[in-house]
Amino acid sequence: MNRMKRRNFVAGALALAVLPVLAACGGGTTTLTAPSAAGSTAAAADSTIVIGTANFSENQILGYLYANVLESAGVKATVKPNLGSREIIVPALQNGDIDLLPEYQGNLLLHFDPKATESDSDALQKALAAKLPQELTILPPSAAEDADVFTVTKETATEYGLTTLADLAKHNGKLVFGGPPEDKTRQVGLVGLKEVYGVEFKAFKSLDASGPLVKGAMKSGDVHVGNLFSTDVDIVKNGWVVLADPKRLIPDQHIVPLIRTDKATDTVKSALAKLNTVLTTEELTKLDSLVDNDHRDPDEVAAEWAKANGLSSG
Repeated sequence: MNRMKRRNFVAGALALAVLPVLAACGGGTTTLTAPSAAGSTAAAADSTIVIGTANFSENQILGYLYANVLESAGVKATVKPNLGSREIIVPALQNGDIDLLPEYQGNLLLHFDPKATESDSDALQKALAAKLPQELTILPPSAAEDADVFTVTKETATEYGLTTLADLAKHNGKLVFGGPPEDKTRQVGLVGLKEVYGVEFKAFKSLDASGPLVKGAMKSGDVHVGNLFSTDVDIVKNGWVVLADPKRLIPDQHIVPLIRTDKATDTVKSALAKLNTVLTTEELTKLDSLVDNDHRDPDEVAAEWAKANGLSSG
């Protein structure tokens, strides 16, 4: 299996046009009807939970963790990784092409309700339950959280006097923003930065999120502000500055299973709940580092961690 670069998103509009064949990055083309990924169990579609993941390493790790705990509970599971951004995989879930997704509370709510103002975990969970279509169900969140963070280098922070997102507005028309393509139209992106903080950038560079492209552009000075993620160990490693968000543009992003309602059996819910009790932000950060920095495969990392934490017989 090819190594996955962290959060290297594909353009949602292009991939939507070719469902159920979804454009994937890094690993070529992934289809929803392809054979099951390595490390998963193949079975008839009507007796298997098909787990889809986005095309960044953390979400793939989570997908394989879901598969491990489900298999341990006697539920057959198969993982279809690297399917694209939320704009692609949530519709695929609604259409029944896949059954289960690892999701993030705040951004998921904004997908269904772009004007949502909820920011804390409990309020987000209630709002999601009310906003989701009937065919989808949100399960309880994990303690683990991974949020968007808008980040600058120490040099950029010093040069422009940046400590919060509000400071960016003092330099409207001067700074370049870098992130995944969908940041251009997402609330937690350029839209929200303008609406909430009055920020306007000189240019937007379509790169990736917390991936090698945006990090390289930050290091070279081609991008001043980058969309990274709070579990990314490179932030501390490089001494980068996470801009504070006093107006709570960025909501809580606890990890939640999003599942088709007809697949949310008691056995499935119980298995995923066990994972929630063990998976913390600290543990997730370690798993991310094993894939992104040590270049290990997400399925192997997930399997070892699940076994070590008593969630899988291996």
